[in-house]
Amino acid sequence: MNKITFPVKKRELNNHHFDSTIWNEFVFRDDDIVISTYAKSGTTWMQQIVAQLLFSGEEGLEVAEMSPWMDLRVPPKEVKLPAVEEQTHRRFVKTHLPVDALVFSEKAKYIYIGRDGRDVVWSLYNHHLNANTAWYDALNNTPGRIGPEIELPCSSISQYFDDWLEKDGFPFWSLWDNARTWWEIHNLPNVHMVHFANLKSDMPGEIRRIAEFIGTPIEESKWENILKHCSFDYMRANATKSVPLGGAFWDGGAQTFIHKGTNGRWLDVLSAKQVLNYEQRAESELGPDCAHWFATGEFR
Repeated sequence: MNKITFPVKKRELNNHHFDSTIWNEFVFRDDDIVISTYAKSGTTWMQQIVAQLLFSGEEGLEVAEMSPWMDLRVPPKEVKLPAVEEQTHRRFVKTHLPVDALVFSEKAKYIYIGRDGRDVVWSLYNHHLNANTAWYDALNNTPGRIGPEIELPCSSISQYFDDWLEKDGFPFWSLWDNARTWWEIHNLPNVHMVHFANLKSDMPGEIRRIAEFIGTPIEESKWENILKHCSFDYMRANATKSVPLGGAFWDGGAQTFIHKGTNGRWLDVLSAKQVLNYEQRAESELGPDCAHWFATGEFR
């Protein structure tokens, strides 16, 4: 029988958002759940789903508080680590790091959510465009930032897309690094891949598969509550519970953060040349199978 090889941390990743060194000090529990995405790929949605499964459809869960973004450097790790250590429920935390910047647990469960990069950029632009001065102040002026500040976005989403593609994720971070490293380990027994488009088309089926993966039996009498509380309508109406700091970093509040959850908004904006540039770059960076999954949610 072939021995399973688990990934080993190879680098640190630091910028206006990240402090990957927090994982060097994180003490895993065997039943931890780590939710991972690039960004704007359904992270908050997956946190809500996992919370609903763990707490059997309970109303009013403070999901953002319960499930912190570990590698976000605000607040600093000196504040975040003790708070997570004090949690007594089954922990479910989030990361936006590529695998090689993480300390990886052989026992924890990892749920990775993928989404077409073009849809990601549209959601990123909304996120960035509506960020307020408190967001910029926290990211740029909190001590410990490494590298340049994050600045105001340009006025054209088409130009924003071109910059993001040409400059490898600018002004955030590389999609290709993230996607490639998670795809490389997607067959590990403690990694479960979910695609945003599949969640949209078959949320009940995807939730049942997630429940089986994390080993949490569904209380069938609470099933309708779980589905209701994981719907976009419910999440938008109760967004202050699931969005960091209740949405205080965005104009329009928490509802702006959750936004539409809609795919394909780029179709009427990007030119045929821009679409081709993206598709060629995706296949070059990720390989055909990984690029196909990110674009469609289909394994082949």
